Amino acid sequence: MPQAPAFWWREPGFRSAALAPPALVYRLAADRRLRAGATARAALPVLCVGNPTVGGAGKTPTALALAEAALGMGLRPGFLTRGHGGTAGRNAPHLVDHGHDGAALVGDESLLLAKRAPTVVARDRAAGAALLRAEWCDLAIMDDGFQSARLHPDLALLVVDGRRAFGNRRVLPAGPLRASLAVQMDRASALLVVGEGEGARAAQALADVSGRPLYRARALSPNADAFHGLRCLAFSGIADGEKFVRALRAAGAEIVADERFPDHHPYTGEEARSLLQEADSLGLALVTTAKDQARMTGAGPGPVRGLAARALVLEHRLELEGDTARRLVEETLRLFQARPRS
Repeated sequence: MPQAPAFWWREPGFRSAALAPPALVYRLAADRRLRAGATARAALPVLCVGNPTVGGAGKTPTALALAEAALGMGLRPGFLTRGHGGTAGRNAPHLVDHGHDGAALVGDESLLLAKRAPTVVARDRAAGAALLRAEWCDLAIMDDGFQSARLHPDLALLVVDGRRAFGNRRVLPAGPLRASLAVQMDRASALLVVGEGEGARAAQALADVSGRPLYRARALSPNADAFHGLRCLAFSGIADGEKFVRALRAAGAEIVADERFPDHHPYTGEEARSLLQEADSLGLALVTTAKDQARMTGAGPGPVRGLAARALVLEHRLELEGDTARRLVEETLRLFQARPRS
C-alpha cells in the first residue's frame, strides 16, 4: 500500500471532489457490508481492534497492549489477523511460527504479534477463531477486520490517531475513511484516541454525538534514550512515516536523511545496498521501525540481511490510560457471556 496522499488530511478540495464518483460506489458497498452484520460467531470472546481510516492509527500496538492486560488477568489471548503483505491464510487458517515464518508468508504485523501470543492468519476469520480455540486460547484479539463484517465481535474498538483523526471525512479514494463514519459508529462499541491534537478533539465530538465511550492512550518509545544525539538515516515502510520521524526527533535523534517506502514494502537488494551506502558515505546510523525489521527478518544472505543486522529499531508501544485495557477485556468477556444461547 502506498503512502496516503496528503490531500486526504486537509479540508476537502478539488482532488477529493474529482474522486467523489468512485468514492460513492466504494461507500455504498462498504456501508452495505457493515449494515448487513456478521452471521458467524466464534466459540470464544472476540475483541476487535480496528480503525475508521486507512492505516497508521495504532491498531497493532493497541492489540498488543490488550493482550498484555489479558495475560495479567490469567487469560490465554490469541491474535487473529489477515496478515497484510503475506500469502498465508488465503485458503485455510495458518498458525504463525515466529521462528520459521517470514513476512512474505504471514506479513510483518503477524510476526510482531506472534512474539507475544498465538497468532493465526486467516481470510476466513471464523475459521481462524476456531483454530485459536483449538490452541486453547480463551480470548481472540482481532487486529483489523472491523470492516470485513465476517465475524461477530463481542466488543469492537475503533482506534483513532489524535493528530489526524478522520482526515477530510471522505471515503476511499476521495479520503481515508473505510466506510461512512455514521455506519462505522453504529458498529463500534468504543473509541480509543492515541495522542493529542485536533484529531483527538474531533474524536471526542464524535463520541459525544454517538454516545460511545472514548478512551485515551499515549505512544511510548521505551529505548528512546539510546537515540539521544544520534545522527541517523531513518527509513520506514509504514502507513504514517511522519509519525516515526516525529518519535525519533522526540527521542533527541538528529535525522540527517529520511527515506520512506510504501506500507508493508518488501525491501529489495538494490534498495538495501543504497541505504547501506548512503549511511556509510554520510557516517550515519541506520534507524527503522519494528515492523520494517520484521519484514527484513528471514531474508537470505545478501544486502537485505545486512541492512537488518545494521539497523537500530526505535521501540514503540502504547500505554492505555489507567485501567482501560483491563476494563475493555473484562467488558468483552461480559458481553460474550451475555450472548443469546441457542
